[in-house]
Amino acid sequence: MPNYRIAPSILSADFARLGEEVRNVVAAGADIIHFDVMDNHYVPNLTIGPLVCEAIRPHVQVPIDVHLMVKPVDRIIPDFAKAGANIITFHPEGSEHIDRSLQLIRDNGCKAGLVFNPGTPLHFLDHVMDKIDIILIMSVNPGFGGQSFIPEALNKIAAVRRRIDESGRDIMLEVDGGIKIENIAAAAKAGADTFVAGSAIFGKPDYKAVIDAMRGELAK
Repeated sequence: MPNYRIAPSILSADFARLGEEVRNVVAAGADIIHFDVMDNHYVPNLTIGPLVCEAIRPHVQVPIDVHLMVKPVDRIIPDFAKAGANIITFHPEGSEHIDRSLQLIRDNGCKAGLVFNPGTPLHFLDHVMDKIDIILIMSVNPGFGGQSFIPEALNKIAAVRRRIDESGRDIMLEVDGGIKIENIAAAAKAGADTFVAGSAIFGKPDYKAVIDAMRGELAK
């Protein structure tokens, strides 16, 4: 069985007690903390920056996965690396030079990856697979939590899984947007191994029950 990872998105957490929230969700079985950064420019929302990443870093030992929905990206990459990020992903549309941005992330000691919106073509992967540690497929349009899963994302996940397998590289395949107990198995079947879930986990009273149920679906 693939090594499946659950990555709760703190976008849906209670920000008034964020340290407690990340500790609780890791205690409930989370493998990764997913950290959504929006700039009200590339996406129509404004969220959190490096200071918040730095603030939660001492509270958890698991990797912090920073998803940059910002444009331009290069300026802020070193700040997040310094703040304790382990993984940094960005959208091809947010960079003037994708290869350079990926290398910048790696030069700052983090794993690097590209994020694909529902309408973003996969050809951006063509010449940079050697610099990629993770590929994130958005199953909603980025900008807001709580959206419904776009089914076409399953075809895109499958296409990326083929690319990864053909490359022979050890690249994580993450999916983000509308992931919940009812559809996580379909995303896994398509080829995803890392699952971002926001409101599906943080919107429920018992985080462990939800994460356990997700793992139960993945085990099937």
